[in-house]
Amino acid sequence: MKKNKTVYWITTGIIGAVMLFSLYKMFTSDYDRLGLPHYLRIELSVFKILGLIVLLIPQFSIKLKEWAYAGFGIVLISASVAHYSSGDELMRSLEPLVFIIILAVSNIYLQKVRNIADDRMTQKSTTRGSLLANL
Repeated sequence: MKKNKTVYWITTGIIGAVMLFSLYKMFTSDYDRLGLPHYLRIELSVFKILGLIVLLIPQFSIKLKEWAYAGFGIVLISASVAHYSSGDELMRSLEPLVFIIILAVSNIYLQKVRNIADDRMTQKSTTRGSLLANL
């Protein structure tokens, strides 16, 4: 359980740092060089911030977290395509895809942590139910 939580929080922290860094980069000349429209910068900024809030605050539902993972996956794939289309070298274009792997690991370990927590809750309620039935 502790290993699963550790892996989850490390990978989620890496994704959080990547998204924060990409927010910063969107307001530099690198973004302008990609040739993307200005309004997309605003939309991406808003949704990245919302996604970070959902991923980093444990109280949000797993369904909402899954939407954030999907959104970040789309952002990372789009970043790879944008870099390649703007003439960046192949390695720089593939860099966002490395973070998709980390994003996937984070999602997998979220499911593991959640399943273990659900199993514990089920065991506790079953134990309480059997104790009450024995009375």
